[in-house]
Amino acid sequence: MVTEFFTLNTGERIPAVGLGCWMGSPGAFDLRKGMEIALKAGYRHFDTAALYGNEDVVGDSIRASNVPRSEVFVTTKLANGRNDVQAAFDESLKKLNIDYIDLYLMHWPQATDSFVNCWKQMENLLETRKGKVKSIGISNFSVKTLNELLPHCKVIPAVNQIESHPYLPEWDVVDLCKKHNIVVTAYTPLGQANSPILKDADIMRIAEETHTTPGQVTLSWNVQRGVGVLPKSTNETRAAQNIDLITLSEDQMDRINKISENPARFGRLNKIVYDPASDQVLGWSMEKMGWEKTPYHRAA
Repeated sequence: MVTEFFTLNTGERIPAVGLGCWMGSPGAFDLRKGMEIALKAGYRHFDTAALYGNEDVVGDSIRASNVPRSEVFVTTKLANGRNDVQAAFDESLKKLNIDYIDLYLMHWPQATDSFVNCWKQMENLLETRKGKVKSIGISNFSVKTLNELLPHCKVIPAVNQIESHPYLPEWDVVDLCKKHNIVVTAYTPLGQANSPILKDADIMRIAEETHTTPGQVTLSWNVQRGVGVLPKSTNETRAAQNIDLITLSEDQMDRINKISENPARFGRLNKIVYDPASDQVLGWSMEKMGWEKTPYHRAA
């Protein structure tokens, strides 16, 4: 197993595959077990957030592993609505207790004031918390919100973390980020429980062709197009498979690229923050988010 990396616009290197540390509903995901398995399997990127309530578990697990801190990349995120960015950062760093944070993201664009002002405070961290944060970035930004933010940036975000998989490739967002040297990382890269992606006929056929799993095919597709992935598993076999990427042929990449052109196989699989009654995401309309209206009806 060879770890693949992307180089951020800060010069730092981020492993292309990381462990997503959101645990879902209570008891749905044993993070301590997941961290232990992932560290032994060779994972060196761990993605958490203040909102997840488990930064302490991530930090404890890293320290207990005896893996040198310099070999581990840790991402965490500013809780939605926090205006006191420096205090929020200090709280996360204290809970993680790992000397510094590799990447600190604005979790959502719905800042209490405005995401532009919030980003300015994020930028200030690079001076006020010098040596304690290496890179800053954003999450859940669309083409619309990116274009609203970028003209005000003194520091271009290093990363934009979004939902992305073959059913939601987000080509426009990925292309805009590449134009500005922003690395995209994908959460929910395999969908959620009972994901249709892992049962998709095209994905399964390519898995047979490559003698791998649908999960490996799906993750390798994203990484091969330059997008990092954040799968999670507490199963030793699947965790090892998820980090064991393969090289897909041009034809196989093209077949996966075309999956979302089928309306029956196009849509978001992360329904956690979506309110179907109001058709809003955390109080914002799809139009304000800059998100295309997509089905949320699939198993997720």
